[in-house]
Amino acid sequence: MTTTIDEKAAATPDDADRRAREVEEQLTDDERFSLLISLLGYIPDSAVGGRDPRIPEDVTNMSAGYTPGIPRLGIPAIQSSDASMGITNPGYRPDDEGATAFPALVALGSSFNPQLVREGGVAIAREARSRGFNVQLAGGCNLARDPRNGRNFEYYSEDPYLSAVLAAEQVNGIQSQGVVSTLKHFTLNCNETNRHWLDAVIDPDAHRESDLLTFQIAIERSQPGAIMSGYNKINGEYAGGNGHLLNEVLKGAWGYRGYVMSDWGATPEWDFALKGLDQESGAQADTMLWGKEPFTDELRAAHERGDLPKERLSDMVRRMLRALFTVAADQWGPTPEVDMARHDEIALEGARQGIVLLKNDRALPLPTDEPLKIAVIGGYAQQGVISGTGSGAVAPVGGFAGVIKIGGAGVMGKHRNLFLFQPSPLEELTKALPNATFDFDPGYTPAEAALTAKRSDVVIAFGIRVEGEGFDSADLSLPWGQDAVIDAVADANPNTIVVLETGNPASMPWRGKVKAIVEAWYPGQAGARAIAEVLSGAVNPSGRLPITFPESLDQHPRPELPGLGTPWGTPVTIEYTEGAEIGYRWHAKTGAKPMYAFGHGLSYTAFEYSDLDVDGGDTITATFTVTNTGDRAGADVPQIYLTEAAGDERRRLLGFERVELEPGESRQVSLAADPRVLARFDGAAGQWRIDDGTYRVALGRSAEDFVLETEVVLEGRQFGP
Repeated sequence: MTTTIDEKAAATPDDADRRAREVEEQLTDDERFSLLISLLGYIPDSAVGGRDPRIPEDVTNMSAGYTPGIPRLGIPAIQSSDASMGITNPGYRPDDEGATAFPALVALGSSFNPQLVREGGVAIAREARSRGFNVQLAGGCNLARDPRNGRNFEYYSEDPYLSAVLAAEQVNGIQSQGVVSTLKHFTLNCNETNRHWLDAVIDPDAHRESDLLTFQIAIERSQPGAIMSGYNKINGEYAGGNGHLLNEVLKGAWGYRGYVMSDWGATPEWDFALKGLDQESGAQADTMLWGKEPFTDELRAAHERGDLPKERLSDMVRRMLRALFTVAADQWGPTPEVDMARHDEIALEGARQGIVLLKNDRALPLPTDEPLKIAVIGGYAQQGVISGTGSGAVAPVGGFAGVIKIGGAGVMGKHRNLFLFQPSPLEELTKALPNATFDFDPGYTPAEAALTAKRSDVVIAFGIRVEGEGFDSADLSLPWGQDAVIDAVADANPNTIVVLETGNPASMPWRGKVKAIVEAWYPGQAGARAIAEVLSGAVNPSGRLPITFPESLDQHPRPELPGLGTPWGTPVTIEYTEGAEIGYRWHAKTGAKPMYAFGHGLSYTAFEYSDLDVDGGDTITATFTVTNTGDRAGADVPQIYLTEAAGDERRRLLGFERVELEPGESRQVSLAADPRVLARFDGAAGQWRIDDGTYRVALGRSAEDFVLETEVVLEGRQFGP
């Protein structure tokens, strides 16, 4: 499944640079400018309008972005598809029979499994190629700074290192199949509230130690062909026109050689080209939002009067060509085999490994040989599992089990829907627990649900929250009165298990009343089966939280989200005063104990750690042994943390590894930290700095649960960039 196709055609970076220069020199200016615009494909009833006349009539595979090719020079048309969870189709292609709907990235973040993420990337790229798409708008690696952010389900975690490692493997998987992948959204696209007018304010050095470090490590590990900028401003300058971040950091200090594309409708001015933006994407959306397409007439006029130098125009084009040539997107052979059954297995394994058992008071797994009376309550569990909304939502083969229009304000309001994937959890539970009898209650009212709960041996209550692009949550409660339903059900029957389908933490006011809590996230098309397997014990849960679950928003740096509730188009400023101390790091700094810590996750077996040994040098290397001391096979995710650096208390994830063990089996694990996670960034010097002194290191089950600790002495040094 992970075999590289067109391997002989793929170019080395230097060869791709050389060929890009040679081809670009043969282009006319009209051809150069034609490559700098990406057009949104026709979506019926879209606010952007009908089919753009610049898209040739023979182009039938509509997509998120179309750029004409230059056949005389072997440059293919560029067609871009959303997104990180599969090939989306928000009405572009009426005859498309559907794609594999993989789990949300936050669920894959819970797997702590880079290889699994890579396999999913390979599968997504094969489905993209089968439709003629050579750019995949995947690789979401923004950090989950705020548990209300509507797009957190599209990102892996709150930790820079974990997010970078996983995002890089998705890019590697996609690009191994001859498809360019992006990393997005560069950077600080961490809230959706009035995102086109949001100014994300942060200390530049703290930015380098957090969100920018995520992109830096991911770029180094995967060399994505493209970077997508965000909608928001960073310290007063729009992400797509931020000369410091794009020219000085990304292309300068880091030496990035690919191209930078805008997000759709995120290019208000032509001079973004001078500040590092190489392609305007979704150009019609810019007309809708800003009243113009800056990279068409305005950019040409700037070039004619000498404000856009010829060298910069050539650089923009060469970067795009280099991305295509590096992965051999210009030399595609026959369409690769698309094994949809195999892709479903990958989606299922992602859902299995992403499910997190948060609490278990001897309630799970449910016995498969007892004639239990089980009440399944709420969450549309009789129809399917839910998905996040927006550009990342994937229509599965055969279509959704149901689509419920929610709506909302702003340009994304009409795209805010509750999507349901079949089969249903109720259907899969009846298969997994054949000796049980089931009642279903929709959770219509607390009183009605309690009646069903009372006459049952066990209750499985489903709690759902639809989150997505264009919206932040007002709080962490479950909508439509579900918290009240779960509370009433737990009062009626103490043997209550709650399954959550959310993209973010939930407030869980009923937490102390229920016997078990399972976070299933948005588990994709195979999610119902994975949930049933975990509840019945056919699969031992192994997911670990990639996001801290706070006790309340009072523990957050911003208990109240600036701008929440303001009309569409209102300028908003969010000051990320926590700097690099995101999520579990903030909890460690403030001493606030979370509801469930980053890295937390229970199992049906038990693991012990021993023989921790730590060496210094240029970095920290930790070696230890993991033993499965229980009676079931299972997977553990031991985590190494920095807890103190030369007298500075500082919590940092240094490394992790997913380890699968049989009962009684042991395995030695060795993890080496990226030196930048140990360091501070010195903006004045433009370098990273490790201070002389003693560094404390802990081996733990989460960011709050340490088992073994030790110390190591490091010599101070500076390095960069």
